[in-house]
Amino acid sequence: QVQLVESGGGLVQAGGSLRLSCAASGSIRSINAMGWYRQAPGKQRELVAVITSGGRSNYADSLKGRFTISRDNAKNTVYLQMNSLKPEDTAVYYCNALISAIATPIPRQYWGQGTQLTVSS
Repeated sequence: QVQLVESGGGLVQAGGSLRLSCAASGSIRSINAMGWYRQAPGKQRELVAVITSGGRSNYADSLKGRFTISRDNAKNTVYLQMNSLKPEDTAVYYCNALISAIATPIPRQYWGQGTQLTVSS
């Protein structure tokens, strides 16, 4: 059984910063890419950022310069540092990872339960 558990969401004022964390646990053989997505009310889920096991990252164009993704492979954890937050960043943020489990070696996508970020103006 593999799980992704996010933490760090909450309420923050516009201009503030917050860091999200997502830890993968369970019977993991290896983790490939890890990333963050978000879904605002009434909108589709969208990619925020993704990072490979080797540390190469990609971002949604609109978020470059404000958000930074990083990971600690030893802890199976991915982070999202969010700076200069805006009300339009309000959304549920979901962690995503491509994981090869011990029981099912073919890599598959796993999702966290989501963490709410609310940015007040």
